[in-house]
Amino acid sequence: MRIDRRHFLAGSAALIGLASTGILAPARAAESLKIRDIYKTQDEFSQRARDLVGKRIEIPGFMAPPLKADANFFVLTKRPMSVCPFCETSADWPIDIVFVRMREKLEAVRFNRPIMTTGVLELGVAKDEETGFVSMVRLVDADFELV
Repeated sequence: MRIDRRHFLAGSAALIGLASTGILAPARAAESLKIRDIYKTQDEFSQRARDLVGKRIEIPGFMAPPLKADANFFVLTKRPMSVCPFCETSADWPIDIVFVRMREKLEAVRFNRPIMTTGVLELGVAKDEETGFVSMVRLVDADFELV
């Protein structure tokens, strides 16, 4: 099948027309949130983070080394860490990490490789049933890609 220039231009114009009416809208990217913008103070979440609860968002960062092989979770950090930063209580929870529960088993990447993690944001103290970890900030139903 050969498409001549006139038919190509007519088809392109039709697509542009549909896009301008909103009938053919481009896919909307998830909203982005940086780890540093999750908290207003040490004990209070920012308004922006609270507004994004329950929404699919993306957060850039680094994967801390997993605690076990074949895990479906990891800790997202704002800077590379060569050890896992989990703490035992929410009172000790660092404000620069996010607990990430993956959709599938995790294929870990080096701790110093930047990643973009996408998932549904949850805030507030919670204990993970499977791991027993206590977290303040979570991304669930998540996945990631190297950046």
